[in-house]
Amino acid sequence: MSPQRRKDFLIPLLTVLSDAVAIEAAFLFSYWLRFASPLFPLFPAELGVPPLDAYVYGSLVAIPVWLTIFNARGMYKPRRNLYFSDEFLSVVRLVFFGMLVVMSAAFFYRAFSYSRVVFALLGVFSVLFMALGRYAVMKFERRWYAQGNDLKNVIIVGTNGFAVRVYEALAHQPGLGYRVLGFCSANGLGEMENTGATHLGPMERVPELIASQQVDVVLVALNYTDHPWLYELVRECEGLNTEIMLVPDTLELMTSRVRITEIEGIPFLKLKAVPMTTWGSISKRLVDVVVSAILLVLCAPLLAVVALAIKLDSRGPVFFIQERVGLDGKKFGMIKFRSMKTGAEQHDREAGLGLKSDPRQTRVGAFLRRWSLDELPQLINVFKGEMSLVGPRPERTYFVEQYSKLVPKYLDRHRVKTGLTGWAQINGLRGDTSLEERVKYDIYYIENWSLLFDLKIILKTIHAVLFHKGSG
Repeated sequence: MSPQRRKDFLIPLLTVLSDAVAIEAAFLFSYWLRFASPLFPLFPAELGVPPLDAYVYGSLVAIPVWLTIFNARGMYKPRRNLYFSDEFLSVVRLVFFGMLVVMSAAFFYRAFSYSRVVFALLGVFSVLFMALGRYAVMKFERRWYAQGNDLKNVIIVGTNGFAVRVYEALAHQPGLGYRVLGFCSANGLGEMENTGATHLGPMERVPELIASQQVDVVLVALNYTDHPWLYELVRECEGLNTEIMLVPDTLELMTSRVRITEIEGIPFLKLKAVPMTTWGSISKRLVDVVVSAILLVLCAPLLAVVALAIKLDSRGPVFFIQERVGLDGKKFGMIKFRSMKTGAEQHDREAGLGLKSDPRQTRVGAFLRRWSLDELPQLINVFKGEMSLVGPRPERTYFVEQYSKLVPKYLDRHRVKTGLTGWAQINGLRGDTSLEERVKYDIYYIENWSLLFDLKIILKTIHAVLFHKGSG
C-alpha cells in the first residue's frame, strides 16, 4: 500500500467497524427493550417471546447489506473536514433506506416472523447508535491528526486573498489533517507575503515539488487573469498521483449552478434559475409555521424571564423593532429583544451591524448577544411569514441601498425570505466580517436550497450557539 493510501486507511476502517457494532447493538437493544426489559409486562407478546438467535442471525445478514448501502453512497470514503450534521443527515437517510431493504427481506422470509415493534425500534436505535459511533470516530480523527498522524501534505498555488484564507484555515487547524508545506506564486508574493507561509518558488516548480515532497494535495487559488497558468499546471502534472483542487476566484464561479437545458432541441446554458419551486416554497413555509409555533410555546417561560431582566436592567421597551428589507425588497419590522440603551440607535447610523464589542449595549444585552437570545422574538416574524427559519440575514434599508451599488449580486439575496440564521452566519461570516464573502455564501444557499440544507444549517447553528462560534 502506498504511503498516500495508508493515510486514508485507519479512519474509514474505524468507521466501518463502528457502524457494524452499532447495527448489532441496535438489534440486540431493540430485542431486549421489546421482550426482556421491565416494559415487557406492560406490552406482552401475544405469540410469546421469540428466540434471540433469530434476531442475531438476522443481524448477520443485515450488517453486510447496510454496510454495502453505506459504501455505495460514499460513507466510507476518506473525508476530512467533515461536520457531524452532514454525517447525521446521511445516516438518517441511509438507515431509512436500509430498513426498507431489511423489512422487504423479512417479509419474503416465511420461516420466521419478525416483530414489527422490534423493526420500528431498530430504525430508531440504528440512527442513534451509528450517529454516536461516528461522532466518536470523528473526535478520535481530529485528535489523531492534531497529534501529527496521517497528515496530507499540501501546497498552495496562488498569492491572493483566497490563498491567504486557505492557508489560515489549514495552518491554524491541525485537526483537519493537512500539513501546509508552503506556497508557489504566479506573479510575486502578493498577499501571502505576511502570512508566515514558506515560499516554495514559482508555479513551474509544482511538478518537482509533488515528486520530491510527497505532496498529496495541490490547492490552486489563482486570479482569473492567471488561469492560463492553470492549464499548463494541470498538463505538467499528468502522471503524478496527487489531487489538484481549484478555489473559485469569482463570485459567479462560487455561487452559480450552471445547467444545460434545451428548448426544441436547442441547448441553452441556464445561468440563473428560480431558487425554489412552488411546492418547495409551500414545504418551507409549512416547516416555518410548525417549528416557529412549537418553539414559541416551548420558549414562552424563557421569553418572559428575558423580558423581565431587560425591564429590571434599564429603562425602555422590552422589544426593539427595526425596519428591514425582506423577500422581493419588501420592508417589515424585525423584532428583537432590546440589547442596547434606549436611543442608542439614533446616535449611530451603523447600529445593527453586529459589532462584537458595542459600548451601547446593556449588561443584560451583552449576555443576550453572547447566546443569541436577542434574536428569539424573530420567531414571531417567522410565524407571521415575514421571515424564514433559514435564509440570508435581513438588512436595513439604508445599507441595502448602499451595498447594492457596491457588491455584485447583493440584491439577489432578496429572492428568498430572510432568515433567523443562514449559511453565511454558521460559517463565521457575520457582524463586521467581509460583506462580499457573506453575499457569496448567501447566493450559494439560494441556488442550492433544499429542506435538508435548511436542516443542516439549523443543526450547525445550534452547535455554534452552544459553543460560541459564528451563529446566526
